[in-house]
Amino acid sequence: MTDESLSSSSAGVAALLTQARDAAVKYLESLPERPVFPAPSFEAIRNLYGGALPETGRPAAEVVRDLAAAGEASVVASAGPRYFGYVIGGSIPAALAADWLTSTWDQNAGLWSATPAASAVEEVVVRWILDLLGLPPASGVGIVTGCQMANFTCLAAARHGVLRRAGWNVEADGLAGAPRIQVVAGAEAHVTIHGALRMLGLGTSSIISVPSDAQGRMVAGELVKTLAGLEGPVIVCAQAGNVNTGSFDPIEEIVRAAETKKAWVHVDGAFGLWAAASPKRKHLLRGIAGADSWATDAHKWLNVPYDSGIAIVKSAEDHFGAMSLKADYIEKSVNESREPLDWVPEFSRRGRGFALWAAIRNLGRSGIAEMIDRGADLAKFAAEKLSKEAGVEILAEIVLNQALIRFHGKNAEKDDELTREVVRRVQEDRVCWLSGTRWQGKEAMRFSVCNWSTTEKDVERSVESILKCYRAARG
Repeated sequence: MTDESLSSSSAGVAALLTQARDAAVKYLESLPERPVFPAPSFEAIRNLYGGALPETGRPAAEVVRDLAAAGEASVVASAGPRYFGYVIGGSIPAALAADWLTSTWDQNAGLWSATPAASAVEEVVVRWILDLLGLPPASGVGIVTGCQMANFTCLAAARHGVLRRAGWNVEADGLAGAPRIQVVAGAEAHVTIHGALRMLGLGTSSIISVPSDAQGRMVAGELVKTLAGLEGPVIVCAQAGNVNTGSFDPIEEIVRAAETKKAWVHVDGAFGLWAAASPKRKHLLRGIAGADSWATDAHKWLNVPYDSGIAIVKSAEDHFGAMSLKADYIEKSVNESREPLDWVPEFSRRGRGFALWAAIRNLGRSGIAEMIDRGADLAKFAAEKLSKEAGVEILAEIVLNQALIRFHGKNAEKDDELTREVVRRVQEDRVCWLSGTRWQGKEAMRFSVCNWSTTEKDVERSVESILKCYRAARG
């Protein structure tokens, strides 16, 4: 290692960070007009970063220069205003700046003794989030990588809780010989629920599927019938925000039905849980506080940088019991401060609480509500614009921030093929980016508004691109 490859002087670090800052600002300023998807092939993009393993290091300024150039040519503008795929948000400026500081401070946010700051900021953020979402203030909360791990954490607590009530200590004795846990979920349950059950040793065959309606919502009456035939530990998985339609399971009715079997109710609310922060839309979550656990993503609709998921469990005892670990070398707090590792599956991790703190403090309750409402209004605006074109069908009611679109041609038997072709053309047009999906046996385009910077003008430009591509594909 040489002075050229690693500079430890304050002047060298300052120059390097200024170089990175200039490249970042240039990129951010390009977002409003930038093509959303990169033009090069994957092979060409790989070659930007590829080559043989270097035998010797290169000067840091050269490395940052090359990385910025490669990124400029290859990254997806998912942080920008015309990215409508996969329910991906951007990063509001305050949260982005806080994330830069988080990397600079380089705190291991696992323990109070490793970083009192990260522990303290999480404690504050946890209170704020529970208040924003209208959830019980004594709940346990863990800040994880995303909603997959939030679902995992919550369902680990559920496994602990229902087996504890059945007289079984799963953390000590494992699942062999334990009472069988039956998991009930809607037919439209997100795949991360399945992933969590696999990792928890419960298996996907443990899922008893309840029919969904035309909007993808669990049918409460069918749940009642399903629960009537079950005995023993039961976990019911509900959904707040269907990934295709944005619709909400009837949570109040689900909670009421689950009470008859003393079943644990978990709510997967990756993006939909944030509707609770909007006075106009919190009715969609009626009865939400009656559930036992909730999972969501902050890097979706709170618009903080990746990665930031949130696991919330009403019974802090069950949450702690499922996650907390001890070791002789771990110096835990003696002053009742928060120990982040007691609530998540990780030990070492970055200080995710700083960006959350910055976003909530910057936006406030009213700003978060406005951001949620604007995204939902823009999804409806896009659907209304598209539906005026003959042959364009909106497949489901616009409930929140999702529009589900299907395209028709002269031959109805080829509408699946036509819809896939329109999605492909729109992606290649690069004015916006959105994804295809298959929903209830039909191919569709999914238009998801989740970015804080999206405007009506961005939606209008995107609709123009979609209709242009549809007309060309149909012709």
